[in-house]
Amino acid sequence: MPKMKTKKSASGRFSLTSSGKVKYKKMNLRHILTKRSPKRKRQLRAAGILSEADAKKVRKQMLPYG
Repeated sequence: MPKMKTKKSASGRFSLTSSGKVKYKKMNLRHILTKRSPKRKRQLRAAGILSEADAKKVRKQMLPYG
């Protein structure tokens, strides 16, 4: 059976922690930042963790060797 291919767009967007959780960068921090409060911008800098239901799908289908 051939190797499974990694979805390259997913490999750029997601990474796995050592415990197997799926980490991603939060949206809304690219441009037009003047209308956002400093607190909101500070919270968006932190990495997000996918819910377990979504993480299972990402690990199985998009990052099979992650």
